[in-house]
Amino acid sequence: MPSATIRVLLIDDHAVVRGGLSFFLSTTDDIEIVGEAADGEQALRLCAQLHPDVVVMDMLMPQMDGFTAIQHIRQQHPDMRVIALTSFLDGKLVQRALQAGASGYLLKDVQARDLADAIRAAYAGRSTLAAEATQALIQTVAQPAAQQGEALSAREHEVLVGLARGLSNGEIAAQLTISTNTVRHHVRNILAKLEVTNRTEAVHVAMQRGLVE
Repeated sequence: MPSATIRVLLIDDHAVVRGGLSFFLSTTDDIEIVGEAADGEQALRLCAQLHPDVVVMDMLMPQMDGFTAIQHIRQQHPDMRVIALTSFLDGKLVQRALQAGASGYLLKDVQARDLADAIRAAYAGRSTLAAEATQALIQTVAQPAAQQGEALSAREHEVLVGLARGLSNGEIAAQLTISTNTVRHHVRNILAKLEVTNRTEAVHVAMQRGLVE
């Protein structure tokens, strides 16, 4: 007979996020938080030690990202379910998480009740996708590969590399021998083409798409 309590492992590189999730889920009678970790490598060790039923996993973390961790978890523990929980809404990221073996894809603004329901669904072998994630996935799958986001120009790619290195607009301008205003223009174009709202998201999405290392 399966246990009446669902054992859950929380993985996120922000302690505040883990604390909030733990607090919300602690109000349920059938979910028990058995451990927490800050990156994918720690997640793999705890999965082997604690044998949780469901892992709630952030996608973009240091050391080992969530996509890689999900693949390893599903290979090593086929019965273990993983729910992707992230701030980033991108069809390619949703697709990659599902291909890695995630049982669901939720955004971090999810209501506690909905997250608990998703955990129960994963435990029962069902999948849960945020409505926005479903729409993003449909759009990505429906588009020909060549049309999935405008291609960056050579100069925009150079600016993107600077962003990935953590350089300021002024530092990028000096490095490329262009004006700061020109850098700002390229950054705006990069954000628009990658369909993100800020520099941090641009770097994360670019890394996931293999545009920068």
